[in-house]
Formats: sequence, structure tokens, C-alpha cells
Amino acid sequence: MRDKISILHTNDLHSHLERWPKIRRYLLTRKRQLRRDGYSVLTFDIGDFLDRQHPLTEATMGQANVALMNEVGYDAVTIGNNEGLGLAHDDLNHLYDQANFPVVLGNITDKTTGKIPDWAVAYKIITTPQGTRIGVLGFTAPFILTLPLLNWMPEEIDSALQRILPELAGKTDINILLSHLGLPTDRYLAEHYPELHVIIGAHTHHLLEHGEKRGNSLIAAAGRYGDHIGRIELEIEDGKLVHMQARTVVTDDLPAVHEDEIEIAGYQTSGEQQLAKRVIADLPTAYTTDIRGEHRLIDLGLAALMQRTHTDVAMLSTGLFLHDLPAGLVTAKDLHALLPHAVHPMRSTLVGRDLWRLAHEIEKNRNFLRPNRLKGMGFRGEAWGEVVWAGLTVLANGDVLVKGQPLDMTATYTIGGLDHYMFIPYFPTLEIAGQNVMSYDTVIREDFAAYLADTFTP
Repeated sequence: MRDKISILHTNDLHSHLERWPKIRRYLLTRKRQLRRDGYSVLTFDIGDFLDRQHPLTEATMGQANVALMNEVGYDAVTIGNNEGLGLAHDDLNHLYDQANFPVVLGNITDKTTGKIPDWAVAYKIITTPQGTRIGVLGFTAPFILTLPLLNWMPEEIDSALQRILPELAGKTDINILLSHLGLPTDRYLAEHYPELHVIIGAHTHHLLEHGEKRGNSLIAAAGRYGDHIGRIELEIEDGKLVHMQARTVVTDDLPAVHEDEIEIAGYQTSGEQQLAKRVIADLPTAYTTDIRGEHRLIDLGLAALMQRTHTDVAMLSTGLFLHDLPAGLVTAKDLHALLPHAVHPMRSTLVGRDLWRLAHEIEKNRNFLRPNRLKGMGFRGEAWGEVVWAGLTVLANGDVLVKGQPLDMTATYTIGGLDHYMFIPYFPTLEIAGQNVMSYDTVIREDFAAYLADTFTP
């Protein structure tokens, strides 16, 4: 008996909802066509479907994204780092309350209970109408430094596979991994785990237009931001995989209809309207991104960071603030547009000599950093800008003052900063010498909002 199986897959949409009407229409139409042609059809998403950069995602903490996913009837999804790290623990616990699809996630447990979260399963076995038994596994990138900060405990992939695959032995004919791990890891798994027949990838935003055969596996991936939709065809004969092929569809080449633009605009408008109803503060004067101005946004940001991290000094880059804030009422919509970044507060502790070194690293790199177009690490701005300190001054002769006093080379100082300062390569002192404590239950936008609310009560 021959079983023809077609898999449709998406990944790393990152709330690029401008492509969603086309994606949804293709998935629904293609599923109907394939089933009419005798195929067993499965539809998967491989994580990072949401991104709080979109106002509708921000306003609903991703639940609007899940409602969109419900429209196509995914057979299974896994999570990416935007779901796992972009949402507070409780928000992720309730993200899938209304989902009509299973979340497959075999390498994350709740730190408190030591168990897989209630909204996920370690794997799923799907049986096609022809009787083929398909094991579906799902893994997300095991960020050991950051996931525990949100009370999630990641498990290394080899350990998780060596635990799960024996459970599937004899129960499945083929196994599919939904992998939000990145292409290098996918290739490693294909070479070391012949039990994985198909690996559908994500996370590194790679596009494999025709897939990649490696070891016993077919590796597939469909780019990023919904720019492609993946399609895999398998043929099973007498329980054995005899054919597999991958391809991708360019989403922008798909036909549009007039209602698409109305729908896309509606997502943006709905999110903005919901955020605009949340009044944060009432500014008595306008604040500017101009660091030569009288009322500087960067000073509010530094004060907010020092309040959040309880530190002696703080550092921020001007590129975080995307526009000025006018006088008057400030809403969550204003702050989302001002600070769309997925960056988190960090408290660093340095002895004086290392703080001196950090201050001079910044001075050395200042001209390079000013126009630098940082991509990733949660930064969503155009250019880095100037690094501005609160509580610290570097004099023309190189001396460093902390709160107006000469820096004590042997004293201990605390510095408020952001998590991506440790991950980018520009400030090695922070990573090498700093005792760094990152806080992932808020993003800088939320800390800024809390400070404005305290300082300028609406």
C-alpha cells in the first residue's frame, strides 16, 4: 500500500502579518486540493510566529497570533525564542489557552514543577488515513543563560532525543522533527540520528528552496517573515519511506485580493487602538532624542534603568529611542512605537579597574558605534547612536568620575545596562569581568513605562 503525504510548513513569521492573508489562503486552498488528489496532509509551524514588535501582538501578548493560527488548523507547532523569551512566564502559560492545535515541545520543563508545561506535549503520533504512523517531535533552542530567568528549564538536544526516541521505537513508521534550533544543529542531528527522517527547521532564518538531504534525513526550511511557505512530499510504501522531496513557495508571488490590504491594516489599527487606551503618564514638557537638548529622553531612560536595577550608574545608547515624545498624555501605543525592542534590563557588578576599562572601551568604540546598524539581539532600531552614562563621567584626560568623585580602582560598582550589551562583541569587559544578572520578566519598554507612571502620574 502506498501513502502519499504532503507537509505544508511555516516558520519565523515574527508577526509579519502583512503576508498572513496570502499564507492562510494558500494553506487552506492547497490542503483541499491535496486531499482531493489523495494525499494525507499535515500542516506545521516551527516557532517564532509572534513578535511583540507588532502592536496587535503587544496588545494581546500573542493571543491574537494564536487566533490567526487557529484559522488554518495546524496539526502541530513548536515554539521559538520569541514565544519562550519574549513573554513572561504566566503569559506563555496562557498563550495557547484557545489554540485548536497541539504544541509539541520536548526539551523545556517548568522549573517549579520539573514537568513539561500543561500547554505542551513531548511528542505526538499522527496516523494517516492510510495507516502510516508519524512521530512528530518539537524542540526549541535551549538557551541555558536566559530561559531559566523566566522559570523554564531547557534540556540539551542530545539528551532530549536520547530520552524521547526510545519511546517512539516500534510505534512510528517515520519521525518528523519541528526544529527551532538553527541549520547547523539540524545538520548535526541529521548526521547523528537516523531515526529522524524529516527535519523542518527555523531560528536561523535559512531558506532551503529544494531542501537538503543529509544522512538519513531530509532537511527543509522556509526562510523568515513569511516570505516563503514550505512544502514536503513523502511517499510511504508498505510502511517504508521510498521518496521525499522539499520545495518552497514564494509568498509574494501568490495572488492577492482587494480585501487583503483591508485585513492587514485592520491588524495594525486594532493593536494600536488597544494600546492607545492604556494611559501611562502625563508629560509636562516634550522630551527629545537630541542629546544636546534641554529635556532628553535618554535621561528618562537612564533614570528608569537605575530604578529598575538599583545601581550606582547606568548606560544606554541613544539609538534605542526612535522618536521624540511630545508633552501631554503618553500611552502604551506611544511607548511601543518609541521602544519596540525585545531587550531586557541587566545589572552588572564590576570592580573599579574593570569599570574604568569598560568606560574606555566605550570611548574607543564611540565613533564606530554611532552609525552602527545593529541587527538582532532584540534591537529593533536603525543605528546604535551615542552611549550615554548616568552617574559616570570620562574626563578629557581619561580620568573617570563616579557621581563626581574619582573612581576607586578597588571599590565595587553596580551598573545598569541591557542584556544585549553582554552578547554583542563591543564591550568584552562586561562579559569577561562582570557579574551580570539579567531580568527577563520585563523589557526596557515596560521599565520605562513604570518609571514614567511613577514620575508623571496621569
